[in-house]
Amino acid sequence: MRGNIDTDDRPLVLIWELTQACDLACDHCRADAVPDRHPEELTTAEGKRLLRQVREFGEGQLVVFSGGDPLKRADAVELVDYGTDLGLNVTMTPSGTRSLTRERLAALADAGLRRVALSFDGATPASHDAFRGEAGSFEETVQAARDARELGIPLQVNTTVCEATRDELAPLADLVEDLGCVLWSVFFLVPVGRGAALDPVDPDTADEIMAWLHDVASNRPYGVKTTEAPQYRRVVHQRRREGDDHQRRSDGDETPQGRGNARAVEDVQGRHGIVAGDGFAFVSHTGEVFPSGFLPLSAGNVRETPVTELYRDSTLFRRLRDRDELQGKCGACPYRVVCGGSRSRAFATTGDPLGSDPLCPYVPPGYEGPLPERS
Repeated sequence: MRGNIDTDDRPLVLIWELTQACDLACDHCRADAVPDRHPEELTTAEGKRLLRQVREFGEGQLVVFSGGDPLKRADAVELVDYGTDLGLNVTMTPSGTRSLTRERLAALADAGLRRVALSFDGATPASHDAFRGEAGSFEETVQAARDARELGIPLQVNTTVCEATRDELAPLADLVEDLGCVLWSVFFLVPVGRGAALDPVDPDTADEIMAWLHDVASNRPYGVKTTEAPQYRRVVHQRRREGDDHQRRSDGDETPQGRGNARAVEDVQGRHGIVAGDGFAFVSHTGEVFPSGFLPLSAGNVRETPVTELYRDSTLFRRLRDRDELQGKCGACPYRVVCGGSRSRAFATTGDPLGSDPLCPYVPPGYEGPLPERS
């Protein structure tokens, strides 16, 4: 259960990769995107059938149209309109290219698009354009962000965290505020696709960045979420607990360390973090259903089996939703319910989607088993 949603029954977020085609060549690209569309992409009719299947999850299901660049498809606006009419909350992650004109954004707004997410991986034209592999991308994306705001489309910014971008995070926090965004979604690198050639931050640095992000979330007018970094919830919980313990000591109420650990476990029960396959599903451009776009294990294809059935009943998804199936220190961790570790990073680095997440430095009290090789 995550909030009011039973993640055994439906995902909080379902992503449909409309196409892998894109005019950019970003350093981190999961999809190894290319300029041309794949001949076996879901057709418009098949896409509408998929959206009808997604509606079976329930009213207001969140669907993200992603890519590549979803606007490489001429029917993107039609699909947004169709999904909106079905009662879905449709959002989109277009690429910051010349295709993202004010006219297209206006058409998406008229079709009912609930949010647009634009990527910034550098706070200046030089750093962002170098990462994105396209001169002028920064300015085009800034203009698109301003157009979206003026058209009344809520704006989200996505940023990749790796060694190449870590020094950009502080100025990016300012940019996100300046653009009037509602959410900053921070992606911690998973070594897949072109991203396998990038250097991730080390685990201790990842924890430090997440603690800093918690401060950002507390002091800025926009929300902050992490992707492929569920340990953020563990970091936040530890910081809050430390603050509570400090207050108790100030009041003369000493709390034994063991009692503090037990309280940490009690506080997280029923607060389920989203991980690949548990609250999250990804439909590829050809209809394959994956737990995440970063975890390329298919449960089946929507051309043959409804996405609702694959999410709810496939062995792959059911195992990923069972935190007692986790192995290594993730399996022994008292935060496995609230966190669960990145299943995508575990698979990318160990070949086991239920293995330990190497980005997390936390070692459970009393754990003496093997530790994952650090990223």
